[in-house]
Amino acid sequence: MSISDAGSPPDREVRFRAVYEATYVDLVRFVQRRVHPTHAEDVVADAFLVAWRRFDDLPTDAGDARAWLFGIARRTMLNGQRGDQRRRALTIRIADASVVAQGGETWNDLDSDLVARRLDLADAWRRLSPVHQETLSLAVWDGLAGPQAAAVLGISPVAFRLRLARARRTLRRYVEITPAGPSTAPVFLREGIPS
Repeated sequence: MSISDAGSPPDREVRFRAVYEATYVDLVRFVQRRVHPTHAEDVVADAFLVAWRRFDDLPTDAGDARAWLFGIARRTMLNGQRGDQRRRALTIRIADASVVAQGGETWNDLDSDLVARRLDLADAWRRLSPVHQETLSLAVWDGLAGPQAAAVLGISPVAFRLRLARARRTLRRYVEITPAGPSTAPVFLREGIPS
């Protein structure tokens, strides 16, 4: 479905509101993984301001518009930071050991093998370069297709596929060499799909 399907023909404000409502939550999540949570909504507000000013460049396809906004948010974050802060903007944070992303369970409620695998994965994730973290995050957590993720990073789809393959291979290698030893369970890089 295209965002321009909101009306025939949609005026600028109606179309912008449709894009805002369709992408706001995803954009906040995207930004929260890259900056301190207290700054996420400010970055998203700045990204939507840029989107309003560049409205004529807004893609009509919903997925492409989402990726376009992710790209604007990413550039907004990078423009607001210098030196070490720039490196941290690309570092994606994953859950602390006290909280899991699904179901509101705590680590204490889970199977000890599952906890060990998640901790191994968290350790392996921290060892990845910011480039590999960003690549995996766009593909797995943000659910962007290769061409859309490539647009966010400002690279070609082929370059993105190569980065993604390298990032997956590196993460797999780091998970296999964690101190707890190799895991017999597959590492899931996309929900339900072992890599």
